[in-house]
Amino acid sequence: MQARLAAKDIACRRGDRLLFRGVSCALGPGEALHVAGANGIGKSSLIRILAGLLRPFAGEVTREGRIGLLDERPALDPQASLQAALGFWAALDGSKPMALTDHADALGLYDLFDVPVRYLSTGQTKRAALARLLGQAVPIWLLDEPLNGLDTKGVALVEQLVARHLASGGIAVIASHQRFAVSVATLTLAEFAA
Repeated sequence: MQARLAAKDIACRRGDRLLFRGVSCALGPGEALHVAGANGIGKSSLIRILAGLLRPFAGEVTREGRIGLLDERPALDPQASLQAALGFWAALDGSKPMALTDHADALGLYDLFDVPVRYLSTGQTKRAALARLLGQAVPIWLLDEPLNGLDTKGVALVEQLVARHLASGGIAVIASHQRFAVSVATLTLAEFAA
């Protein structure tokens, strides 16, 4: 089965405030969407709706294929070593131990395996979350502010990973107020503000 992700006339309400309405998109293998907009406009809410973690106020989402979510919460045990924290998720995700080592090495994390997660910098924690995403081997990536906390080299690495994911037939939705160098369609959320 080929992966697909579609949203039709999505509206999002948070509390008494309607953040946006009328958002539609359809993505197939090798396609990506950059959701752009200022902080507080609803980018994270849209990502959560697409992931199935938040119910839309209106509209519907259709998903075919497994989803991996990368957001501001890396879901890594802060007390565990990086290797143990990633190993926990690798076991749940069905990843092979060698794949975990390869992903960590590619992301510049291998030398940090013995360091407790709580001592990692913001950029290192973001790269650890990316290692987990790679280990999931899912076709649909939902990335909420994936460039936050990364230096220039880290930003280039994320862009390369997304480009490779798309080239292999994956789908990506990238919510970011920062410019993303990979050539993707852009949805400017301000245009759908309620």
